[in-house]
Amino acid sequence: MSKAPVLITGASSFIAAHVIDQFLSEGTPVRGVVRSQSSADRVLKVNSQYASLLSFVIVPDITKPGAFDEAVKGVDGVIHVASPFTPKIEDNEKDLLIPAIQGTLQVLESTYKHAPQVKRVIITASFASIVDVSKGFREGYVYSEKDFNPATYDEAKSPDADFGFAYCASKVLAEKAAWKFVEEKKPQFTVTVINPPVVYGPNRHYIDDLDNINTSSGMFYSLMNGSRLEVPPTSFWAIVDVRDVALAHKVAYYKPETAGQRYLTTAGLFSFQQICDILREEFPSLRGRVPVGNPGEPITGVYNVDNTKAKKELGIEFISLRQMVIDTANNFLDIEKRLGVQISN
Repeated sequence: MSKAPVLITGASSFIAAHVIDQFLSEGTPVRGVVRSQSSADRVLKVNSQYASLLSFVIVPDITKPGAFDEAVKGVDGVIHVASPFTPKIEDNEKDLLIPAIQGTLQVLESTYKHAPQVKRVIITASFASIVDVSKGFREGYVYSEKDFNPATYDEAKSPDADFGFAYCASKVLAEKAAWKFVEEKKPQFTVTVINPPVVYGPNRHYIDDLDNINTSSGMFYSLMNGSRLEVPPTSFWAIVDVRDVALAHKVAYYKPETAGQRYLTTAGLFSFQQICDILREEFPSLRGRVPVGNPGEPITGVYNVDNTKAKKELGIEFISLRQMVIDTANNFLDIEKRLGVQISN
């Protein structure tokens, strides 16, 4: 008897590509939600060996009422990774707040109304739901799952709110909307939330143009492709490998005890200086492409993060920063070779 598929939204994204692999590689069918047929084709191209286990639903606008009504029918569970994002933000409310909140609520609403068989929903949130950006680097404070970013809707929609504040607010407001939905509707399913900070790691989604890649991968690649003369300032100091984020989703999906919990999935603190140092140490051939900055500069004067809960309850031993940097750099070098990209050192 064949298994019912797991529904995974945002299937063509950086994080979802690894979440999909976690399930396909164990033989679990996946129904991916994408915005277009071309996106579906790209996901299938990467997972061609699992073609018989992979199907797609095209949902052009995940914020539209009823967007997921058909997608959720017959699935075993839901993993909501998609987060609407407009690169050019003109209106915080229209471009950030409403898409983030409604995208989450529409998944929950469709599952509640049209998928009585679903018992588990896992939501990809963010460290942005935890960190209080209004307090700056907050030296000495230790963030954990008990913390909620206190930003309000009215503060975030203000024309005076900068992008960073409004983006973080959109993440926490979307997560709070999910918890409120569960509290008020008391659905047949439980919700677990994964809260990763800065996410780097090898790319598993389809890349055919290194000038047009997702924001996270693009930031890392800029540190090794010669485009930066200076080490950029670090704004968010916690980091995690995308492979650990994907594993956290799968473990949470299968462990009933994680119901109603949120998990700060992080390997700890990092700085862009540390990444540059590791790149220069581990890849001598790249030294001409990597900014020097202040080698060995320690991280001081910032908050810390507590990953005890994720390690204990999800059983994750987080990949180290050094291993992440090595694996990600090798991945980009492989992509450069495949695409015939030539960069002078």
